[in-house]
Amino acid sequence: METRDRLPLELRSAYLALHRRSDLQFAKLGVTADQFVLLATLARGHALTQRELAARMPSDPSTVRAMLVLLEERGFVSRNTHPTDGRARTVALTESGLRKFRQVFKAGQAIRDQMVSSLTTEETKSLVKLLRRVSESLADATMVSAAASTANGN
Repeated sequence: METRDRLPLELRSAYLALHRRSDLQFAKLGVTADQFVLLATLARGHALTQRELAARMPSDPSTVRAMLVLLEERGFVSRNTHPTDGRARTVALTESGLRKFRQVFKAGQAIRDQMVSSLTTEETKSLVKLLRRVSESLADATMVSAAASTANGN
């Protein structure tokens, strides 16, 4: 199998390894790896709409909504009606959610350290840049496909 054909398999393998290790570590704190990503996205700044949150994670809106309902029940996030769009809801971390995020972030440090230690600083920078480029190229293709499908009435 050529290198170009192995790329998707290697990306998937790396993602699953990170996801499994994170799930195992975070389970001790009652949070999944996906929930951690959601908390981390909210910890970066101001309240977001659920749709903006899904796009920034990135994840599908229905999965994000399900996680938000659970995290709201646990007191980690608050969801309120958007001030200018009554159909939308804004989402923000509560103080409890910010504490949980910091706790889980700290618990995941060893995983991040191990991952980064397998690469040089330059390799890490290059990998981040390359992964962003791959993500953007696939996102563009998805948008083009969706636009073509809409144009064809599908």
